[in-house]
Formats: sequence, structure tokens, C-alpha cells
Amino acid sequence: MSTSSTLVLGASGNTGGKLVPYLTQVGSTVVAAGRHGTAIPGTTSATFDWYDPSTYVPALAGVDRMYVVPPIGEPDPHRVMAPFLKLAAQQGIRRVVLLSSSAIPVGGPGVGAVHAALPEIFEEWAVLRPSWFMQNFTDNHLHADSVRSDDTIWTATGTGRVGFIDSDDIARVAATTLLESQPRNEDLILTGPEPLSYDSVAEILSAATGRTIAHEHLSAHEVRARLRHVVPAAFAEMLADMDEAIAGGAEDRTTDTVAHVTGQTPRSFRDYAELFSHKLTRADTALA
Repeated sequence: MSTSSTLVLGASGNTGGKLVPYLTQVGSTVVAAGRHGTAIPGTTSATFDWYDPSTYVPALAGVDRMYVVPPIGEPDPHRVMAPFLKLAAQQGIRRVVLLSSSAIPVGGPGVGAVHAALPEIFEEWAVLRPSWFMQNFTDNHLHADSVRSDDTIWTATGTGRVGFIDSDDIARVAATTLLESQPRNEDLILTGPEPLSYDSVAEILSAATGRTIAHEHLSAHEVRARLRHVVPAAFAEMLADMDEAIAGGAEDRTTDTVAHVTGQTPRSFRDYAELFSHKLTRADTALA
């Protein structure tokens, strides 16, 4: 690997927050970017907002590679992201690692269009397409919120299985692909070590928390109705469609990509749940 200067967008986020320490540990200079700047030891802070082009050039100053996280909840990320990515290439960015999703193929909806455009803009690139995050059940996510408040996970996934992955494993892959001497120039599907149904997830969370966590099977229509209260309608539609795809087996797979790229086996969901079960304290218990 070679050291370099790396811009990390979403540096306090789910993957970016874990990526930054991996980069600084090997001596890479890091510009940590966020909407209001970030105060991360060992990094330079930068303000970056996808919807404010005046933040683009200052964030890009002095860096030659970057980790890109699409704007959350944006139904048309290509429209928002393309101007910045083209500017980044003009400003001397050589290598880009883009966070996408295993559920979104190149040229597909949402960030799939950004994925398709990336090789036309940069000579050195990689697209990380992780499966669904294990953090969805413990951190700031609808599933974690419903576990904490109601001991329930609501989905339209049926008995479909997912190779859930720890975002720390994603960050380790991102660090490697950003810093290794030769560019990947490919998309990498990232999963945990085993595919699990949401019924199995509920059983594992029950064992880890000592409570009975249930998986409530809903129709896609019911999921859309629930989500429209908390996210834009187009985003709710996409998430419900992804649940249907899971029910049909679209995410029932595992890959050895994490181990191949990093040399380390990805964390299992059971180990993850046992390690972070303290984040699932019931809301009424926490307030007692």
C-alpha cells in the first residue's frame, strides 16, 4: 500500500467514521468532511454539503483520492453527485471508492447510475456493494428503533435471507481499496459469513438481549404505508421494493470478498449482536 491524502465524505457516518482510523493508522493524510465539518483527531476538517456547490472546491484541496457516500434519502443521486465528481476529476482526484449497495446493480436505480458513470470520470475506481448493515438493528435505523420500542422488526421480506455485514468490515475493505498500489477498477459485493432471514435475526437478537424479539411479516403495501410517515415517498417505494426482492431471494448469497481483500474473516451477526446488545435497551426501560 502507499500513503496518500484522502477525502472521506460522511466522515462521522456509519462507514466513514470507521474508515478514518484505518487510514490514519497507516499514515494517510485524511480530510474528514461533513455538512458542518468534523472534529476528528489526526485529520483535517472540511465542510461538505452535496446541495451546496460552494463547499466542493475547498473540500477537494490537496487530496488525490476520496471515499464517496451518496446523499442519504436522495431519489436521484446521479443528478446531485455528477457535477461534484466531474469537478473532482478536474481538480486532480485520481482514485475514487464509491459506496453503493448489493441490491443496486451498475446502471440500476438510484446510485446505480453513479456507478455506471464512475469509469468514465476516473481512471482508478472501485464500487463497494455491501449487503444490508448489521448496524440497522442497533444504531440509528427504523429496525433498531422498533426493537427498542416494541421488541419487533417489521418487514415484507418473508423468509428471504440476507448476508448482513458489519460496517467495520466495509470500512476495512474501503481502506484497502483506497490505498493499495494497484486500482481495483471493479465493483465488490460485500457480505457477512452467512445469509440470515429476519426470523433468524430476531432469534439471535432475542438471545443477545434476553428479551423476545419478533419479526412481523407485512405485505409490501403495508411497508410502504409505514415508511411514508418517516421518509420521502419515492424512497419508501424503493425500500419496499427491496424487501420484496429479498423475499424473492435476491440477497440470499455470501461472498469471500472481505477476506480476499483484507485477509480477515468478516464478523458474524451472532458475534455482532452479543457485542452490541447494550444498544438495544428498551426505550421505556432507559427512561425508568
